[in-house]
Amino acid sequence: MKPAITKPSPTNTTLQRLLREVRACTICTAHLPQSPRPVLQAGATARILIAGQAPGRKVAASGVPFDDASGDRLRAWMGIDKAAFYDPDFIAILPMGFCYPGTGTSGDLPPRAECAATWRARLLEQLPSIRLTLVIGTYAQAWHLKQPGTGANLTATVGAWRTHGARVLPLPHPSPRNNGWLKRNPWFEADVLPELKARVHALQGR
Repeated sequence: MKPAITKPSPTNTTLQRLLREVRACTICTAHLPQSPRPVLQAGATARILIAGQAPGRKVAASGVPFDDASGDRLRAWMGIDKAAFYDPDFIAILPMGFCYPGTGTSGDLPPRAECAATWRARLLEQLPSIRLTLVIGTYAQAWHLKQPGTGANLTATVGAWRTHGARVLPLPHPSPRNNGWLKRNPWFEADVLPELKARVHALQGR
């Protein structure tokens, strides 16, 4: 008797096809400081979505999401190691912009708007198992929480984390550039991080 052949689910097949399209995307070429290199991660059974901003210079060079100091801090916040973080069937990583946008006068430029407009809804449709979305930074918060994405309201948005229920958690960006914000807002470490770790750990292994 021949062993049964397991075929990929239609959702996973569609997602993998879509990911190939995204990784070949060149719509922002004229506006980028270097050749497009979309950086993202997703699996059809992912339970956590990390909605960030855009890859920085180091991540653009490696092609690995959060392969930098921000990633080290984010993994510590979540209480997981790299093996869990880079498991696409556990965690999907979809920044608002998939390519490095370049540097401005006060840090990296904003994510290119074309990216979310072209790809975001289509990708999210292929992630039916998401149970927790970590909304990192003002640009992601503007899109996912349907509110203005200005730095002035970041503290209020993160401070109101309880109002978003169990499936969404707004966070500041884990970049070292936000060390000052973290020092000025010690409640984040005291109140939000234990909740973040608890939610992440509850979804591990399911």
